[in-house]
Amino acid sequence: MIRSMRTLTRITFLGLALLVATAAPAAADNARPGDYESEVTGITPAVDGVTATVEGGDAFIGLSVDPGHEVVVAGYQGEPYLRFLDDGTVQRNALSQATYLNEDRQGGGEIPPAASDYSTAFLEGEPTAEPEWVDIATGGSYAWHDHRTHWMQEASPSVARGEYVDGAYDPWRIPLEVDGTEATVEGRLLYAETTSPLPWIALAVAAAIVLGVVGRRAPVPVAAGALLVVSLAGLVSGRAEWSATPGGGNPLLWVLPAVAAVLAAVGLAFARRAAGSVAVLAAVALLSGWALLRFSVLTKPILPTSLPPAFDRATVALALGTSLAAAYLVVTGGTLALPALDDDEPRTPVTSG
Repeated sequence: MIRSMRTLTRITFLGLALLVATAAPAAADNARPGDYESEVTGITPAVDGVTATVEGGDAFIGLSVDPGHEVVVAGYQGEPYLRFLDDGTVQRNALSQATYLNEDRQGGGEIPPAASDYSTAFLEGEPTAEPEWVDIATGGSYAWHDHRTHWMQEASPSVARGEYVDGAYDPWRIPLEVDGTEATVEGRLLYAETTSPLPWIALAVAAAIVLGVVGRRAPVPVAAGALLVVSLAGLVSGRAEWSATPGGGNPLLWVLPAVAAVLAAVGLAFARRAAGSVAVLAAVALLSGWALLRFSVLTKPILPTSLPPAFDRATVALALGTSLAAAYLVVTGGTLALPALDDDEPRTPVTSG
């Protein structure tokens, strides 16, 4: 029994460590809960075969171009930044400053000297080089961070909550060239109303109390069953936020609740054994970690998800409350007692013959 428990624990935490290590780079620039919502209001003048959308609340601008059309997107200095070919190939200009500034939401990419010189010369009306186009996608669709469409400053805008940001965001503009004709994607940026986490914290507390009372007679089965249900809901919720980032966001958003669900099922199957209790506690660690990772879902008004915001927030709140109650039930339920180790057994006195 000791060996199986140790193996289960090692596998769980080794897997978690590997996930964290491999997910860190991918998680660096996810669509996240925030205070702003950007929207496309139209393309002026109207053009055929081109669709613009905002993805992840305000994190990404996406462009889809039908076959047979060619579109060039201008960078911040007016230089060619993206090119959508008529066969669906999407290319990016390696000499555009936007290629590097758009690597993350805050525009922190390092700009090579060649790109800086190219964009500056283009701004002055004296381009000195041809674009260096590099293939980056197929299918005629691509999404990127465009700093013209989301709030870039640390200080809040001067408008009140619930109003649209003025100035360069009223409207924001992205210049295009569609089949040789100039056009502009236009949109606006909403500074959203605040949301209170208190109702959801109350839900977490209520869930913990109810589960703690209901699970007194069968602590491990009740804890494991509740964790299984909430973990599956967390898998759906996390997967939706993961999908809000083009190409997929941080895999921990859905992998953590998925592994927690498996461990909760193991705990339910072995509820009468110590290994079942260990599995439940491991599930608690993963699910509570997932809830803390997504705690901003409870405090931010704009959520990058296709699900109803109330479902997303309720899932995080229930994950917190259920994890707390499940840990309490297992620890106080008496099924976690370990067999005596060899070193704990009394030694037989040695007598001399």
